[in-house]
Amino acid sequence: MNPVELDNAVLRNLLAYTTRAYEEQMRALAAEKEAAQVTLASIGDGVLASDREGRVKYLNPVAERLTGWSGAEAAGRLVAEVFRLTDETGGSAGDMAALLGRSIADGSGLRLAERISLESRDGRRYAVESTCTPMRDAAGETVGTVIVFQDVSNQRLLALQLAHQATHDELTGLLNRQAFCAHLERAIDESRREGTTHALCYMDLDQFKLVNETCGHPAGDELLRRVTVLLQAGLRAEDLAARLGGDEFGILLPRCPFPEAERRIAALHRALQVSPYVWQEKSFAVEASIGLVPIARPGKSAAHLLAAADHACYLAKEKGRNRIQVYQEDDAEFVRRHDEMNWVVRIHQTLQENRFRLFSQEIRPLSERAGQGLYFEVLLRMIEDDGTLHLPSDFIRAAERYGLMRAIDRWVVRQCAETLSAQPEPFLSSLGTCAINLSAVSLGDDAFLDYVLEQFQRYPVPAEKICFEITETAAIENLPQATRLLTTLSGHGFRFALDDFGTGMSSYSYLKEIPVSILKIDGKFINDMVTDSLDRAMVESINQVGHVMGLQTVAEGVGSGAVVERLRSLGVDYAQGYWVSPPGPIEGVWAARVEAGGGKLF
Repeated sequence: MNPVELDNAVLRNLLAYTTRAYEEQMRALAAEKEAAQVTLASIGDGVLASDREGRVKYLNPVAERLTGWSGAEAAGRLVAEVFRLTDETGGSAGDMAALLGRSIADGSGLRLAERISLESRDGRRYAVESTCTPMRDAAGETVGTVIVFQDVSNQRLLALQLAHQATHDELTGLLNRQAFCAHLERAIDESRREGTTHALCYMDLDQFKLVNETCGHPAGDELLRRVTVLLQAGLRAEDLAARLGGDEFGILLPRCPFPEAERRIAALHRALQVSPYVWQEKSFAVEASIGLVPIARPGKSAAHLLAAADHACYLAKEKGRNRIQVYQEDDAEFVRRHDEMNWVVRIHQTLQENRFRLFSQEIRPLSERAGQGLYFEVLLRMIEDDGTLHLPSDFIRAAERYGLMRAIDRWVVRQCAETLSAQPEPFLSSLGTCAINLSAVSLGDDAFLDYVLEQFQRYPVPAEKICFEITETAAIENLPQATRLLTTLSGHGFRFALDDFGTGMSSYSYLKEIPVSILKIDGKFINDMVTDSLDRAMVESINQVGHVMGLQTVAEGVGSGAVVERLRSLGVDYAQGYWVSPPGPIEGVWAARVEAGGGKLF
């Protein structure tokens, strides 16, 4: 083979090799392209590719479905025409198009994740999250843009539902207390800045408990929904209503002069009463007690205003219910209730910090019928952080009004049982009677019985040494419950005394029904019995009836030796009062009387 033929053969072989390599490279590129297209077609995100002028080059199937454009139809169109975005917080489609256009033009990245919607070609909207990323060649020049976006409609809907649940009451759909307070704070801030006047209303349904107890909770729930509909129908678009808890509602009237607020709330109050609420042929009047408070400069805190509105609502209930009470800060009634609310906070703190203290007052025997052994009544004192001592008269009214007596009674029972059991044996042997006061609410508390038995099992004190004192008024008002509780505890050995006896309207008629062993004659008959014949006759009568029934008698509020002698002549069994034995810290009084020989005639 000559040189020319050799060169030609080499060239042919080189060409064939180059062709095969090129074809293999093309096939590989085609395979890569096909794999990329399959990948883009199969992923769950929408993908849109554009050239450097911002014209569409490619849409994957997800992008076609979400935009409503096929790849062929979209090719060559401006991205903003196919990929139409709207800012749900208020921005227009034009604003979003300009933002997207700048990102494509300057080759910068862009992430759109908050409150962005994609408008499809057919008008449907999808909540989307989107990223816009530039494509660059080997030299770093921008040759196009890839937009990747995903449909987050379900996630955003779920987030909105969760946000709604966090700020709204599930039963009524109204704002909850937390969200309402946030709106109230904003109204207060606006009033402080701009001098605008708002009004706050606190409403409590008067018949809700009756509906629940008579017809059950489904009926009560339906009543709350009905009231919600009436509220929404009677309020302006800018007004806000909330369910603050139970059967309590709050209403905020923003930018509303107070005279107008009074008229609006009065109209709303009338609307509630127009027609009765009927449930399974049972009819109930829809009545509400309402407290109304103006919000004007200088503004108070949301907590202060809600408390003021609650005060007014409570006062409306005290005045007969089903009425509107406007809050007046310097009104004596509001001042009193505000003081009571302060006591409520202090009582809670005292219970939490265990700062109540037990005192005792000895009850001295006067007659031979009196029992043997030390007899004293346990008294309660509140100790402040600074050591200030408070008598029950300072805080019991607030405790009774705001449902704290049950907790106080339990504290006293537990502390008394623990303290008694911790004393040395000589004391327990000399103890005749330890009297513990019970409130009316404990008489009606079914769980209180188990609590008492549990405490005296835990702290072993003989039951016959414990005498629970209940007032005559509490016994009359809770006679069925009191009878059940007293009878059961009596079966375990506990004894009972009727305190303040003689103040009731039918003092003698029910004595046969409850197992009491002691009558405590009210102190108002004792103080003047030496000079007042009527008081003396009352004391003599109560004492005689008690003795006929086999009961012992105690005279309360004894203030002089002359009274003691008169009581002794009438045959009263015991005397109690500051003159007889002033109260003192429980351990000290006990120790002194044990040494002196408690139980001897006074």
